[in-house]
Amino acid sequence: MECISVFDMLKIGVGPSSSHTLGPWRAAMRFLDKLALKTDISKIETLKVDLYGSLSLTGKGHATDIAIVMGLFGNDPTSYPVENIQGDIDQLKKDKLLKLNKTPYAKFDFDKDIVFHRDFLPFHPNALTFTATFNEGKKLKETYYSIGGGFVVQEDRKRAKKKQEIFDTYPFPIEKGDELLAICKSENKRIHEIVLANELSVRTMSDVDKGLQEIWDVMLDSMYTGCHTEGVLPGGLNVTRRAFAMHEKLIGDRSYTSHTEWVESIRNTTVAFREILKWVSCYALAVNEVNASLGRIVTAPTNGSAGVIPAVLMYYLTIENHKADFTHIKEFLLVAGEIGSIFKKGATISAAMGGCQAEIGVSSAMAAGALTSLLGGSPEQILMASEIAMEHHLGLTCDPIGGLVQIPCIERNAMGAIKAINAAELALDGDASKAKVSLDNVVQTMWETAQDMNSKYKETSEGGLAINVGLADC
Repeated sequence: MECISVFDMLKIGVGPSSSHTLGPWRAAMRFLDKLALKTDISKIETLKVDLYGSLSLTGKGHATDIAIVMGLFGNDPTSYPVENIQGDIDQLKKDKLLKLNKTPYAKFDFDKDIVFHRDFLPFHPNALTFTATFNEGKKLKETYYSIGGGFVVQEDRKRAKKKQEIFDTYPFPIEKGDELLAICKSENKRIHEIVLANELSVRTMSDVDKGLQEIWDVMLDSMYTGCHTEGVLPGGLNVTRRAFAMHEKLIGDRSYTSHTEWVESIRNTTVAFREILKWVSCYALAVNEVNASLGRIVTAPTNGSAGVIPAVLMYYLTIENHKADFTHIKEFLLVAGEIGSIFKKGATISAAMGGCQAEIGVSSAMAAGALTSLLGGSPEQILMASEIAMEHHLGLTCDPIGGLVQIPCIERNAMGAIKAINAAELALDGDASKAKVSLDNVVQTMWETAQDMNSKYKETSEGGLAINVGLADC
């Protein structure tokens, strides 16, 4: 079993999709590294990319082609200025020269050298192959699989051995929820303390705190940006941004000049139940509108579900506990990351493998458990909350209209966030010792459901709303 860190589950990246944008971007960077080991990059004459399966069927809507080029340019998705993307693509289309890793060039036609194939490769629905031809006639060909959440693997899984070695050195190696509960009981510790101990076996406390602070900063910025940006989302559906108008009505005449003051201005407000629903929805919509416009967000566990966890954490900070600080944020993210890793180990976080239950369902389960932890729930109640949240997302299909992460994806984040809060309350008011369904039961059921689900409901835009609501209807 491979180790999965909280920093694997929560990655800083660029929208709109972790499997179709961030994954291919990272795959392109890995291919660059492979090229640098094999040859002088300046000797490359041409480069071609072939996309298969789901990456091909909805790749245009997910900006897969753009992400691949950004990766080949050598741009880091965690820090590259997203406002420069369109200009770089326009320049490439004009010059037909690919600046590999920023300096050497290769001939490249953006519209012809990225080829979209409808057929699937057997290993995983999200496959892409890079083929570089050198000026002496030799070629280097590599195939990568984007398996969800920005994770990228090759069929031979050369990195898996290292991941296994790290997992074996964890003081508390965990694969399933029942194992986590047993460790919490034997060690007399809470879940976030167990997760932190594992993280500290491979990095310093300073690195953990710095990394989690950076993750929260990006989450907060994506909420703030989404709440303060109006207009229409790119892609052709002409979807109007809704967070801006919602936020204007909610914030009223309160003034602020920074992210911090913004949070404080919301905290200093008495909020009715309907307004709480609106605030949580506004936070979630804001993040995923930023995601849909190739903005910077955090996979949680994916880009398509990036709004649930920030919205629920922001709910806690602005509604539940006005004195909350970084220690609460840290606990929330550690618990969320561990729950997400249990789903990834036992099932999938890829919509191309499991439908939207693997994205919104998992994110809602992560958020529900993390919120329960902050509200004082026991380890048993935390996992109970996660189970409840996923139980009511089982079978959720992935059917994006036009292959874009907009309809129904953006609204689903708001619904996932509300369900997470509700699941936490149900678990806190319940007796976890009498729960009929365990987290491990629901993980197994989710995986079996994923395997039974028709492929047209797995991020192919060949079923559901994607075909019943045409582009003309939008």
